[in-house]
Amino acid sequence: MTDLPKLVLKNGHDRRLRSGAPWVFANEVEMTDEVRRLPSGTVVRLALPGGRLFGLAHVNTHALIVARLLTRNTDTAVDAAFFERRFARARALRERFLPGGYYRLIHGEGDGLPGLVVDRYGEAVVVQANSAGMDCAIEAVTEGLHRALAPKAVVVRRDSRARALEGLAQEAADVRGELEPSIEVREADLVFFADPLRGQKTGWFFDQRPNRQFVRSMASGLRVLDLYAHTGGFALQALAGGAAYALAVDRSAAALDLAARAAAGAGLAERFETETGEVFDALARLVSAKQRFDLVIADPPPFAPVKKDVPAALRGYRKLARAAAGVVAAEGFLAIASCSHHVTNEALAQTAFQGVKDAGRGARLLFDGGAGPDHPLHPALPESRYLAFLMLALD
Repeated sequence: MTDLPKLVLKNGHDRRLRSGAPWVFANEVEMTDEVRRLPSGTVVRLALPGGRLFGLAHVNTHALIVARLLTRNTDTAVDAAFFERRFARARALRERFLPGGYYRLIHGEGDGLPGLVVDRYGEAVVVQANSAGMDCAIEAVTEGLHRALAPKAVVVRRDSRARALEGLAQEAADVRGELEPSIEVREADLVFFADPLRGQKTGWFFDQRPNRQFVRSMASGLRVLDLYAHTGGFALQALAGGAAYALAVDRSAAALDLAARAAAGAGLAERFETETGEVFDALARLVSAKQRFDLVIADPPPFAPVKKDVPAALRGYRKLARAAAGVVAAEGFLAIASCSHHVTNEALAQTAFQGVKDAGRGARLLFDGGAGPDHPLHPALPESRYLAFLMLALD
C-alpha cells in the first residue's frame, strides 16, 4: 500500500491513538497542503510522529474527526475482500448469541468499521453509510455483503443526521435486489414488520432487544402504555408476556399500522390499541381522562444528537418523566430510555428521579440496561455506549 497518501500525527499528539482510540482529530495531524487536497473518504496510511506507519484509515479533512482507523495492517487492501472478512467475523459472533439472522451485523467502531451500520433482516440487509469513507466505499461494502451473506436485497440508506458532520448530503435510499414494502423481523417467538426505506434508522431498533425481554418478563397482568412506540416492540412483547392490555402511541401512523399488523399475526390484537399523535398531547389526554397504567415505557428519539444539546435534553427527559409518571398507577412502573451517547445512564437516572419527584412520586431503580451483544462497545470509545434504559418502581 505504498502508493497510498500518508497522514502524519503531530509531535506529542499520538498518545490517544497508541492507547487504542480509533479516531484522530484535526488538531492532531500535520495539515499540509497535500493533506488538505485529499478527497474526503480517501484511504490513507496513518503515521506516528517521525513517520513510522501505524495503520490505514479513512480521511476527511473537512470534519472534526479527520481520520478513522480501519486496520493496523498497512499491507492490506481496503476492498471487497477486506469487508467480506469483517462481515464474516461479525456474523459468526452474532450467530453465537443471536442465531437466526436478525440482528445488527455491524456496529461501526465496535466491529472495526467506523462510520458503518449494517442491520440484518434475514435475507435482506440495510446499510447506513455515516462517514465519508464508508460513503465512498459503498460498492466494496455491498460486494463484501454479497460474498459474506448472499442477501436477496441490500438497502443503502444515506439519511442519518450523522452525515451532516461529515459534510455529506442526505439522499434517498438505494435498493439493490428484490425487496418487499415491509420486511419481517423475528424476535423471540414474535414476528414484527419493518419499513427499511422510510422507517426510523434502518426500520427497527435491534438495540432494545434485551430491554424488551425484560419488559416481557415482568408484564403479566399489567396494563401497559408504550410511548414513542414505533412498530410496537415493547407493547407486543409485554402482551406476549401476559399483559392485560397495551396502548401504543406514536406520531407515525405508518409505524403503528405495522405494529397492528404484527399484533394481529400474533393473536394479540384484542388486547392492543394504537393512538397516532404527539406523546405529550396523548399524556395530557390520558391524565384528563384519569386513565392509569401499571407500566409506562418512554423510548424517545435522541434528545441530544450533539454535546451542546445535553442541558436541553436533560430538561426534556425530566419533563417526560414527570408527564409519564402522572399516568402510572399506584405502585406501578416507569421505564425511560435515551439513545444519546452524550447522556449517561447516571445522568438519565438523576434526571428521571427529578421528574418523578416533580410529579409528587418517589421511585427506585430496578434495572439499568443497554444494548445487546450485537452492539459491541469499543473499549477506547465511550461514544459506542449510547443506549440507556432504566426501569423504575414508583411509590
